Amino acid sequence: MGVGGGGPRVAGWKCEDRKEDCGIGDSEQIRSREALGPDGHLGRALTSQPRLLEPGSSLSACPSPTAPAATAWRQPDQGSSSSDEEGSSPCEEPEEAQLGLQNIVQGKLADLQEILLLKYHTKEPTSQAEMLEVVGKDAQDAFPVILGQASECMRLLFGMDVKEVNPSDHSYILVPVLGLTCDGMLSGEEGVPKTGLLVVLLGVILLHGDRAPEEEVWETLGVMGVYAGQEHIIYGEPRELLTNVWVQEGYMEYRQVPGSDPARYEFPWGPRAHAETSKLQILEYLLRVNRGQPDSSLALSEGAMRDEEEGV
Repeated sequence: MGVGGGGPRVAGWKCEDRKEDCGIGDSEQIRSREALGPDGHLGRALTSQPRLLEPGSSLSACPSPTAPAATAWRQPDQGSSSSDEEGSSPCEEPEEAQLGLQNIVQGKLADLQEILLLKYHTKEPTSQAEMLEVVGKDAQDAFPVILGQASECMRLLFGMDVKEVNPSDHSYILVPVLGLTCDGMLSGEEGVPKTGLLVVLLGVILLHGDRAPEEEVWETLGVMGVYAGQEHIIYGEPRELLTNVWVQEGYMEYRQVPGSDPARYEFPWGPRAHAETSKLQILEYLLRVNRGQPDSSLALSEGAMRDEEEGV
């Protein structure tokens, strides 16, 4: 088998207007162009994934759970100099209060993500009482906002949804997004779920007409700061995931391109990916990562749903 990253460096793939090049329907074609970003490069569109935590990206509000909460990205307080002056106008108070709330939220996000991930490892639900204890008394009024943003960060960073399982005590668990059932973690492995990277890879494959050349895959991941043979802070050594773990799990195949000499390899979707998720779901996820938009703004149109049902 080929070695990840061994192929030549190539330009980022761009989705053209021809449907046959992408293997997707009209509505999905529109979604794919939106998910790619303004320059048509999927890797650059996804640089809001973990390298990733830079101000201005869709994940700039998501602190790494491996870092102290005090180092979380915070919105700059542009009005700090004027707010210290005497006789400030009452109309400035709501803005100051909003900035204070943002600082509280950002300071607690990493702590909340850490307990959610810890309980995921121990296969235990996380109760609201436990989360409130982590958040602290000074931030309990902002808890709904903090939980909402922590849930968004878990989805975008790790590909995990925060799901309530017991309304009586408001207990929550983490589940893979989009109907997927594998988190990319080996049995007994220390680390974090890697479903977010799996969804990105399924999107790369989809946008290459249902089979992505290996060199293109590594080109895209390289733009995200993920390289074959290099340990990543979240994903570990990615080549093992791509060519072994997710192949064995049935989410993708890793096969030689017919007639290629020297041998080249490609990744198509595997049977488990087809069974558990859909093209539209993957494109919606990529679009959301690129734009950082809430679920409500990504509702599928009737036409898109019809394309999916008809298998276009």
